[in-house]
Amino acid sequence: MIAFITGTVESYGSDWLIVDHGGMGWKVSYAHTDKIHLNEEVKVFTYLHYTEAELSLYGFESQQEMDLFLRLISVKGLGPKTAMNMLAKASADKIITAVETGDVSVLKSMPGIGAKTASQIVLDLKGKLVPVTAKTKQDQPSYPIEIEEACDALRNLGYRQPDVSAAADYMSRNPQESTEKYLKLGLQFLMKKKLGG
Repeated sequence: MIAFITGTVESYGSDWLIVDHGGMGWKVSYAHTDKIHLNEEVKVFTYLHYTEAELSLYGFESQQEMDLFLRLISVKGLGPKTAMNMLAKASADKIITAVETGDVSVLKSMPGIGAKTASQIVLDLKGKLVPVTAKTKQDQPSYPIEIEEACDALRNLGYRQPDVSAAADYMSRNPQESTEKYLKLGLQFLMKKKLGG
């Protein structure tokens, strides 16, 4: 798989650009051509989509945006073109927030997304998109950096945000520990919770 392409913008349209990399022109579907300028150096994260009918390269301005795109196209009935149209309409953070809060109205406002698809997106992806931006910083307790780092590790291990938040509350009962110690405490707490303890 082509993870990313760096090169010079040779030309672009409303939803695509051509990147000159080593004398080869790579045509990439791209959601943010309003930010692109001719002859500028760019780094585009890419996803190669292959079907019997076509071979297409989709480009993204960040790894987070590409990860969200991959999550979106995992939803039944949501193809890559529709996912790209969503990313052109709204930022990754806005889409993640809509999914995490179950805000179907925001998702329905995007091109090609009806009520059924919007509901399916929430059903399939809620709790799976990190970092979770559904709450503002004012809504969340403030923890020491060691606890925050342990929480990031728990999310990377696949734990959902409600479980991570509960683990953070548990960790905070033990002040001034290392990140490693907090992670062990969090894992112990979650394992005990899973076993019904």
